[in-house]
Amino acid sequence: MEERVVGIGAGAKELATEDMILNIGPQHPSTHGVLRLRLTLDGERIATAEPIIGYMHRGAEKLFEVRDYRQIIMLANRHDWLSGFANELGVVIAAERMLGMEVPARAVWTRTLLAELNRALSHLMFLGSYPLELGAITPIFYAFNERERIQAVMEEISGGRMHYMFNRVGGLKEELPAGWLDRVSATVSATRAKVPDIENLILGNEIFLARTRGVGVLDRETIMQYGVSGPIARASGVDLDLRRDQPYLAYEELPVKVVTRTAGDCHARFEVLLEQLKVSLDLADACVERLRSLPPGPINQRLPKVLKVPEGHTYAWTENPLGINGYYLVSRGDKTPWRMKLRSASYSNVQVLREMLPGHLVADMVAILGSMFFVVGDIDK
Repeated sequence: MEERVVGIGAGAKELATEDMILNIGPQHPSTHGVLRLRLTLDGERIATAEPIIGYMHRGAEKLFEVRDYRQIIMLANRHDWLSGFANELGVVIAAERMLGMEVPARAVWTRTLLAELNRALSHLMFLGSYPLELGAITPIFYAFNERERIQAVMEEISGGRMHYMFNRVGGLKEELPAGWLDRVSATVSATRAKVPDIENLILGNEIFLARTRGVGVLDRETIMQYGVSGPIARASGVDLDLRRDQPYLAYEELPVKVVTRTAGDCHARFEVLLEQLKVSLDLADACVERLRSLPPGPINQRLPKVLKVPEGHTYAWTENPLGINGYYLVSRGDKTPWRMKLRSASYSNVQVLREMLPGHLVADMVAILGSMFFVVGDIDK
């Protein structure tokens, strides 16, 4: 290999190098699924990065077209397996809007409560797994302990641990179990008391700070170009949350606090996620109190045996734990959609890696990748 002289007057020499192609994946423990990154390296520094998706593609959008509106809930539940209840909401909201259906108040408030508990579950997963990717194993035990606590009340009401399938067009599957609200209240209180332990364990850790502060900075302009949303966008100062800005369910009556940061780095994204967990616990408490005060009433609407949605189209979007999740529903009056297009949060959030990774060291790649908080099924759909 030839040598070339670099520097001015110093007589310094370095070896001439060639760019190297490095494939990360398609199976790698830090990617929360099957993702492949094709990196071009200049020494230890990343020159270009290309996310290559499709390894988990299940054709969900085409499957929607041959399932009725009850069956679609099961399919939509699974693309982001950490946000099952939130995924269901967009489908039923779109169908109810097309039907002109008014959902009972008890169902609206219960949906809001379950959406916030599901959000807390998703955030706790990433709050525990992200430090694990940087070499810290202890936080995941703290986070999973709280996840199990919340999972217990979610499993009690729905029968499922991850895929709840508790939504129905017109409301929810069934009435709340006796004493369930008391158990939710106790669970939220216990989890809130443990959040400072997770915070103190991670945020003040000097190794965590060194690996995340100033690393993987994402600017506002790039966010707008790629359609990045959720905690990642808010960590870069994008003050957008559909729960406040275009409220659905009962959010119009709730004091939704939108957490933002300006640094836009890995540390800011983690901070936003942690603060959002606290907000979700507060909103869950508010929903419980409102449900206690509501008079007895139905939790769903009676539906015909064959549910047909009138001809037309609508777009229903919700603020999922990972960002904006939308369903564009086109109906021709049948029991199945003519077309249902899914806009998932993780798809846009991962595409921006091609802008973020170049210029960083390979050692920082996992720190950046983990801070994007994505689920691969939510990318491939």
